[in-house]
Amino acid sequence: MLSEAERYKEEDEKQRQRVSARNQLEAYVFSVKQALDEAGEKLSQQDKDTGRNACDEALRWLDNNTLADQEEYEHKLKELQKVCSPLMSKMHGAGNNTTSGGNGGMPGGYPGGYQRNNGPTIEEVD
Repeated sequence: MLSEAERYKEEDEKQRQRVSARNQLEAYVFSVKQALDEAGEKLSQQDKDTGRNACDEALRWLDNNTLADQEEYEHKLKELQKVCSPLMSKMHGAGNNTTSGGNGGMPGGYPGGYQRNNGPTIEEVD
């Protein structure tokens, strides 16, 4: 039984990484779509349409490539970022014009960014 676990350990790790890459791409798509919906006057309609079309194409690709490997998901994410990152930068620049980090006035932070986790919250109970 232990030998079976060792034999499948590498395969399980590859599967975990593949699913993680897919989830990362999918999360990026939805966060960009949400940011575009909330962009208001910060972006032109053409820029919004460009971003939405790229996101819709990525979602179609995800639906048609459910068995893609990790590298394919990562490649698709990079392609989408090439299109959407300039749009997010434009939107960020049209915000509060902050030069420090943070979310630059964007609700929900910058798409694709990571939330800072300061560890568990501990509450004392009497």
